[in-house]
Amino acid sequence: MADPHTSHHHDHRHVGGRNVLRTALGLTLGYAVVELAAGLAFGSLALVSDAGHMFSDALALGLAWFAAWLSARPPGGRHSYGLARAEVIAAFINGLVLLLVVVFIAVESIERLMRPATVDGLGVMVVAFVGLLLNLAVMLILSRGGHSLNLRAALLHVTSDVAGSVAAVAAGAVIYFTGWVPIDAILSWVIALLILASTIRLLREALHVLMEGVPPSLQLEEVGRLMAGIDGVRSVHDLHIWNISSGQVALSAHLDVVALTNWPVVLERARQLLRERYSIEHVTLQPEVAPDPGQRGQSVVKIVARR
Repeated sequence: MADPHTSHHHDHRHVGGRNVLRTALGLTLGYAVVELAAGLAFGSLALVSDAGHMFSDALALGLAWFAAWLSARPPGGRHSYGLARAEVIAAFINGLVLLLVVVFIAVESIERLMRPATVDGLGVMVVAFVGLLLNLAVMLILSRGGHSLNLRAALLHVTSDVAGSVAAVAAGAVIYFTGWVPIDAILSWVIALLILASTIRLLREALHVLMEGVPPSLQLEEVGRLMAGIDGVRSVHDLHIWNISSGQVALSAHLDVVALTNWPVVLERARQLLRERYSIEHVTLQPEVAPDPGQRGQSVVKIVARR
C-alpha cells in the first residue's frame, strides 16, 4: 500500500514542476518571436539561430509540461506503475530535438561563411543581451522546479540558449567595433558544439533509464552484499535494480533464508536497509529456504543484473 505522505509529496512535486514549466514556456515563446524578427531585420545568423533554438526550447518546455502532467496520473489496470516514465521519454525526445538544432546551426553557419551578409552589430548586441537576461530568468525558474530528468532536459535547452545569447552578444560587439562579419558564423559553431556535448550526455542517461539499467549511483554487487549480510539471509540472487522514472528506483530480488518463520523480521530489516542506505522505496523480495552451505555465517551473493 502506498504511503499517503509519499503520494502527497509526489503530487506536490509534480504540481510545482508543471507550474515552473508553464511559466518558463510563456517567457521563452514570447521572446523567441521577438528575437526571430530582430534577427531577420538585422541580418544576423546568430540571432536567427538563437531564435530557432528558443522555439525548440518552447517546444521542449511544452513537451516537458505535458509529460509532467501525464506522469502525475495515478496507476491503473494497464499501467501498474502509472505513467511516470513519460518524463524520461520526453527528455529523450527533447535530446533528439537538440541534435536537430545542432545540425541546423552547423549547416547555416557553413552557408553564411560561404556567402557573408551585412549584419547590424549594435542591434544584435541589444536584442541578444535582452535575450540573455530572459534566459537567465528562465534558468532560475527551472532550477527551482526539481531535479527530474525531464526538468533537466528542459533546463539544458535553456542553458544552451544562454550560451547562444552570450555568443550573439559577442558576435554583435565584434561586428560593431571591427566589422569582421565571419565571427557571427564562427560563434554559431561554438554554440552548436556546446549543445552537442550536453545533449549526448542527456541522451545516454535517458536511454539508460529506458533500458532499465542499474542507476549510476548504485553498485549492484554492493547492494547484494549488504542484503546478504542481514541476519537470517544466506544468499541473494536474481537481484535487479532499475529506475521507474528519474528519481524513482525499484528493486526486486530472491533471498535464500534460514527459515521462513523469521521472514517478517528479515523483510522489515531489508526494507529499512534499502530505504535508509539507498532511498529505494519500491522493493519486491521473495523468500526461499536455502540448504545449509555448511559454513556458519557464510553469505553468498549470486547476482543477475537487469541490463
